[in-house]
Amino acid sequence: MNDTNKIFEYDRALLPAMIAGMDEVGRGPLAGPVVAACVIMPLDSPIDGIFDSKKVGEKNREELYEKIVRVAISYGVGIADNYVIDEINILNATKKAMREAFNAMKLVPTLLLVDAVKGLELSCETRAIIKGDAKSYNIAAASIIAKVTRDRIMRGYDAEYPAYKFAKNKGYGTAEHIAALEAEGSCPLHRATFIKNFSMPTVEKEHSERQAQ
Repeated sequence: MNDTNKIFEYDRALLPAMIAGMDEVGRGPLAGPVVAACVIMPLDSPIDGIFDSKKVGEKNREELYEKIVRVAISYGVGIADNYVIDEINILNATKKAMREAFNAMKLVPTLLLVDAVKGLELSCETRAIIKGDAKSYNIAAASIIAKVTRDRIMRGYDAEYPAYKFAKNKGYGTAEHIAALEAEGSCPLHRATFIKNFSMPTVEKEHSERQAQ
């Protein structure tokens, strides 16, 4: 049994509940938003290749994303930007994005499987599953939606802030990204609370200006 079939059967074992999966992407980067997705997938036959988004190549993720959103019974996406992350911390920003993703759905599931995060206080039974994107078909599908959505956002910002190579690093703290931070200072996408140990006078200025708006 391959990985997709294994996680597909995990969810099928929970029928007849209407099962949704939820996951987030972007808790660790130095820049950009955290993105959450929630999805209810049909459980008649699996889409081959759906698995933990971190273990699926970028080209395959893009192809799977199109297949997932085409057949999904319902799905929603939530986004918390870097200013929200700085204001309420990354865990609370993640929960905020997850609640937005859930509320964006057209249907309310009877059972929501969430990758690891607890305490969401949503209007259905919720189960937090450690490494859920490698165990549940619906969570894995949500992880792909979230990952592709966030990658597209960061690629879009690359043209606006080319020095940081966001199309390549997606805001994560690669050596190239850190070198750009040290040379150029921060940009409005950077998380001030994540880069506070860098010696960059622009960080506090940009963050203060945003908070004043």
